[in-house]
Amino acid sequence: MSQSDKRKQSLYFPEEMLNEIQTEANRQDRSLSWIVQQAWRLSRGEIMRFPSVNDVLGTAETDDPKEQQL
Repeated sequence: MSQSDKRKQSLYFPEEMLNEIQTEANRQDRSLSWIVQQAWRLSRGEIMRFPSVNDVLGTAETDDPKEQQL
């Protein structure tokens, strides 16, 4: 069996969203962590299709607005 990486990381959710996640975790008798991990696995492909900040703003940022890519 492979060992899993169990690094700790703090994540901040709006209270209403956290309550929904907790309700679902209770319903499924699972941990909050498990619910969030499954949500990420299911949504990762769609999230990867979102443009990055660099895609929206252009790759070069300068002080001169004439030199910025639009």
